[in-house]
Amino acid sequence: MPVEVSRAAYSGRAAEYIDLLGSMSSVHPSDLQIVSTWASDVHGDIIDAGCGPGHWTNFLMQQGLIARGIDHVPEFIAHATNAFPSADFAPENLDSINAGTNSVGGVLAWYSLIHYAPDEIQVPLHEFSRVLKPGGTLLVGFFEGPAVEKFEHAVTPAYRWPVDAISAELGRAGFDVVESHVRKTAGQRPQAAISARRRDPR
Repeated sequence: MPVEVSRAAYSGRAAEYIDLLGSMSSVHPSDLQIVSTWASDVHGDIIDAGCGPGHWTNFLMQQGLIARGIDHVPEFIAHATNAFPSADFAPENLDSINAGTNSVGGVLAWYSLIHYAPDEIQVPLHEFSRVLKPGGTLLVGFFEGPAVEKFEHAVTPAYRWPVDAISAELGRAGFDVVESHVRKTAGQRPQAAISARRRDPR
């Protein structure tokens, strides 16, 4: 999906999204555990890629980590900057991150890749691989399903992925999967998370 389309869709519903999902009180306990465990093993700065309202960036900083949030939706960055003034936020696309090669220890992509089509997802994954140090880690949160398929997300169309399919895409981008988690709750879309480590290209 073109960045402009996704940006416009989220800009139009930013206030609603922030009210519903823009705080740690809306986070599922298992997601909190997954992100906390992953973050505790990161060595170096973290980029919260697709930070949305900024609550995860702030949470990471509260854990004593150096983190900054990036997002392509200006309303999210404005809110995050006001809500969490001690954190660093910037308007950036995941396809072109303002960070040096091999410069960060971790990238959090928490449901920020869900609007990428299968033929597009390698672009941000390769960008994550570029900015991560060898041995750095990536945590991806996404909607899980038995096949890669498009669905009508509340804001703009998104994709669900089998864990094996996302794992294969991560492998193509230079990552080794460390672990995966799937949560299935009645009445909700299945959720999943994968942590992966960037290979040393040498």
